[in-house]
Amino acid sequence: MDAKSDKSNLIAGETGDWEVIIGMEVHAQVTSNAKLFSGASTEFGGEPNSHVSLVDAAMPGMLPVINEACVSQAIKTGLGLKAEINLYSVFDRKNYFYPDLPQGYQISQYKNPIVGEGEVIVDMLSGERVIVGIERLHLEQDAGKSLHDQHPQNSYVDLNRSGVALMEIVSKPDIRSSEQAKTYVSKLRTILRYLGTCDGNMDQGSLRADVNVSVRRPGDELGTRCEIKNMNSIRFIGQAIEYEARRQIEIIEDGGTINQETRLFDAKTGETRSMRSKEEAHDYRYFPDPDLLPLELTQDFVDDIAKSLPELPDEKRARFIADYGLTPYDADVLVAERESVDYFEDVAKGRDAKQAANWVINELFGRLNKEGLTINDSPVSSAQLGGIVDLIKAGTISGKIAKDVFDIVWTEGGDPAEIVEKRGMKQVTDTGAIEKAVDEVFAANPDKVEQAKEKPAMAGWFVGQVMKATGGKASPQAVNALIKAKLGID
Repeated sequence: MDAKSDKSNLIAGETGDWEVIIGMEVHAQVTSNAKLFSGASTEFGGEPNSHVSLVDAAMPGMLPVINEACVSQAIKTGLGLKAEINLYSVFDRKNYFYPDLPQGYQISQYKNPIVGEGEVIVDMLSGERVIVGIERLHLEQDAGKSLHDQHPQNSYVDLNRSGVALMEIVSKPDIRSSEQAKTYVSKLRTILRYLGTCDGNMDQGSLRADVNVSVRRPGDELGTRCEIKNMNSIRFIGQAIEYEARRQIEIIEDGGTINQETRLFDAKTGETRSMRSKEEAHDYRYFPDPDLLPLELTQDFVDDIAKSLPELPDEKRARFIADYGLTPYDADVLVAERESVDYFEDVAKGRDAKQAANWVINELFGRLNKEGLTINDSPVSSAQLGGIVDLIKAGTISGKIAKDVFDIVWTEGGDPAEIVEKRGMKQVTDTGAIEKAVDEVFAANPDKVEQAKEKPAMAGWFVGQVMKATGGKASPQAVNALIKAKLGID
């Protein structure tokens, strides 16, 4: 079923079902050492106005000079989005006035962007696959930042961000639910991180989204949209869409009309509020920037960048399913972060990939989430986790003991094999010792022995008792086989 017409995405109103239509404009800060048109630093967290050149501050006579590294990053991103790269593009002036925009205009791209149409494939947990079209990607410079909480009467301006290169990635209105929107931004951020073209740190403002929301009856013409500005949290994006869609539905069902406007999301109330009427393109009086020549690329230049592309999430996902036999869910979890992929592949190399995936996803990721750590902060290295998997395969330890070893490595470090040896944690495979433990459990529970002969499913209870009696060190396979033999069941 086409995800865009999936009935599960419809919103029930008082007068029937409604469909929410969502398009997104994601602003991704380009990973580069210098700004788009100046040599000033892009490092995050500097003292206010400490990373500002004369160009960024719009001093008279200062001329912009294009940063080739930023152009390459935009092309690389376009290729990663399976998009058309335009060999001819133009920088335009977008005119508006705001205290943190010292030039009185923003250098952006309007009719001739550097990247044309592409797509992002979004795999939902429900199993539906959504193809979100990319309309365009253009380069532009960021504005500064107004600070309203530094002084009781005055607002201050920090121009450290002024002139930082942004890629504005504009989607087509192909998204039909808040969950799809959240998953789309997550997937886009993953692609950018794989490419190394944006760090995706939303808490630092490196990735922000403007969300366009409208509603309509299924099959009707597109409704009037409202734009929710500057969203820097995937969770808040979902909340804002849910609120805004229902707000518009209520207005229309009450006989009102939707005004095209720009709105802001209030994280405290979970509501959107009006900011200003929505500007149209002509309001910005776009015209080609007279200080910058059109950007003309050669196909060879683009082809050289294409050769440097890494294996991207969709390709890794397909390979993990085909070559490793992983489930689509496990593959999705593993490819979500590039660092997680590298870790997993280290553990899986030369080992049972499914078992490696289970240990990485369940034990490692579970512990990392519990303690609020990232994969980069993991106290257990891929080599150590691989060592634990090796000990299980060799029959040296059971799965239960392996979890104890994992806990020791997590808290104390060390080589798993040495830990098992020194602490006497090896699995007992001596059938004589195991048989003795089985006989003792049988002797202590004669009534249950008789019941188990009638109900073979009860054999599991004896396995648990024997494992308990041996401190979890007995080989579960040997225990199971001995119990079934003594009970005379298959």
